[in-house]
Amino acid sequence: MKIEFRDIEDAYMMANTGGYGACTSLVDKVSGQFYYQPENSEDAIIPADVMDSATVVALPDKKDFDLGSPLVFRFVRERFPDGYDKVSEIFTRRGAYGRYKKWLKAHDLLVQWDDYSSKAEESALREWCAKNGIELETPEAV
Repeated sequence: MKIEFRDIEDAYMMANTGGYGACTSLVDKVSGQFYYQPENSEDAIIPADVMDSATVVALPDKKDFDLGSPLVFRFVRERFPDGYDKVSEIFTRRGAYGRYKKWLKAHDLLVQWDDYSSKAEESALREWCAKNGIELETPEAV
């Protein structure tokens, strides 16, 4: 069964709401059915037979894609190479992303960064679908 990419994105966003591991989002590759289990829920929302099914896969966490700082440096190299040393310095201390966002804003690059990182995340999610045998109904946009 082909699944709409928009539905995969929604499940992915659900899996990434509230921090790492706050919600488990699953998709059945055969039926296209989605299942959600909030971490702090006392009730088991996802039946045990679904959890054990070979056709069901958990949607990844953003951290699984490891886009983080490698994506930041790729963006800076491509869009503002003169700022590479400054961004490297920013990422030597804790709280780097906050300072990075301020740097982006100061260089009028925040909108470009948001678009760039969104496209990279979409591409990674589409690649994850392909690796996990999930056929997508919508054509690839990236």
